[in-house]
Amino acid sequence: MTIHPQSSVGQVHLTVADLDRSVAFYTDILGFRNPERDAASAVLTANGEELLITLTEEGGARPQPASTTGLYHFAILVPTRAALGRSLQYLLETGYPLSGASDHFVSEALYLNDPDGNGIEIYRDRPRVKWPGRD
Repeated sequence: MTIHPQSSVGQVHLTVADLDRSVAFYTDILGFRNPERDAASAVLTANGEELLITLTEEGGARPQPASTTGLYHFAILVPTRAALGRSLQYLLETGYPLSGASDHFVSEALYLNDPDGNGIEIYRDRPRVKWPGRD
């Protein structure tokens, strides 16, 4: 089975404990824009048009307990290795902690958690012609 190369995931919806704190993280640390906001939710975009992340505040929301089902992480695709490098450099400069990094042979990735413990992968794909064989 193959996945069509134009496949993508739509908007991500996250529950957060503190909306102000989360909006600050996603805008200041990850560079998203916040064009829409009300008292209980905020919508984030990377390009000012396509809505990518909705944050909804729920007082007392807590991270998903380990070893239970739920969101493992969501992924943010960057266009080039240089863009991934700039993301890494900025995270290092701000002192924001990484939870990991990996070379998957088809992609390279950085992993971190938002202030509510939601996992985030920032990655870049290698060109498909450079992917290893299916076996």
